[in-house]
Amino acid sequence: MIIDSVDFYYASMPEVTLEADGSQDALLVRVVADGVEGWGECEASPLTSIAAFVAPRSHGVCQPVAASVLGETVDGPDDILRIGRNVARNSMDLLQAAHTWSGIEIALWDLLGKLRDEPVWRMLGYTENHAKLPYASMLMGDTPQETLDRARLARSNGFLAVKFGWGAYGTADPRDDADHVAAAREGLGDDAQLLIDAGQIWGDDLELAVARLEALEDARATWLEEPFVPHAFVAHAALASRARTVGIAGGEGAHSVHMATNLIDYGGVRFIQIDTARIGGIGPAKAVADHAVRHGVTYVNHTFTSHLALSASLQPFAGLAEHRICEYPVEPKAVALAISSNHLLPDENGEVRAPDAPGLGIQVDLEGLAPYLRTVEIQIDGESVYASPGVPLKVSESV
Repeated sequence: MIIDSVDFYYASMPEVTLEADGSQDALLVRVVADGVEGWGECEASPLTSIAAFVAPRSHGVCQPVAASVLGETVDGPDDILRIGRNVARNSMDLLQAAHTWSGIEIALWDLLGKLRDEPVWRMLGYTENHAKLPYASMLMGDTPQETLDRARLARSNGFLAVKFGWGAYGTADPRDDADHVAAAREGLGDDAQLLIDAGQIWGDDLELAVARLEALEDARATWLEEPFVPHAFVAHAALASRARTVGIAGGEGAHSVHMATNLIDYGGVRFIQIDTARIGGIGPAKAVADHAVRHGVTYVNHTFTSHLALSASLQPFAGLAEHRICEYPVEPKAVALAISSNHLLPDENGEVRAPDAPGLGIQVDLEGLAPYLRTVEIQIDGESVYASPGVPLKVSESV
């Protein structure tokens, strides 16, 4: 099959706030090859990612992503890998390229799965699709009481694992953070997993992170996520060596396989969290999952947006029975929910699985998304190099 077109759909809430919530906007990618379409999603600034696809080349290794994608043949996973390598080479100096390519790569897997009538996880080589324990991914409350209330609500909704993060955590006195962590544990009870996300707040300052360890261990937290910027491998390793019961987690900021595997090899993380919509897609995420298995590290998906992104994030470790925990977007904004007509809901056991349907198993709903779509046109010297695609009409409306 020949890749005929790549279309981007930029959607957002009417107002995007400073809240650390990545579900406030979205960039969907539709790839069409020989009449078959696949869908993916980029996790990054939508407008910047679109620009990376069409920007004029600056030189041989600073080309637009389109130069490595349009017109290429894709008949199997090896072709997706080949195109990805070309993007990495030809757009080496275009730093947004990995994010733009991620959505395209995911769409190509979806397309190929539909063509072969197979779910993506099976095309990755897995023979079984194991259930995962979803953790409710939530922002820390403004006060310990609010954190307590949010924990109780998540527990009453059936979640056996909950992650709190961002907000004011890590920005003030460690005793304030300890109060939030204790409140979260109280609200969850003794039988649920508690996860804490620092959101890279301490840069590479080891002692600021160490000052929070005692409270985390007292609350029996499973992990401390992203205490430092993702490439601060020395700081990660030092903190891991000083933590007793709390595992260090990270990797969502990785936009290449090596960034993620370096956290395993040199950063001492116990949990590696990968966002398929950032790292370069499903194939690179699977490579990290394989590396994690070989090194005794637990692979975890990262996603905070739509159920299309959730499905993509589950595929790389769907077949790993012992890698159980998965991030679940429990409070996405309306635009994220509108992306698809079907959602991956926890079953009667409170577990979720990657779909068994062909491709990603998610039905994108452009009509439902229409109220949130933004119109973009990019011009150079008065000539349009990109314009947003329209929303296709239903067959009954187009006759």
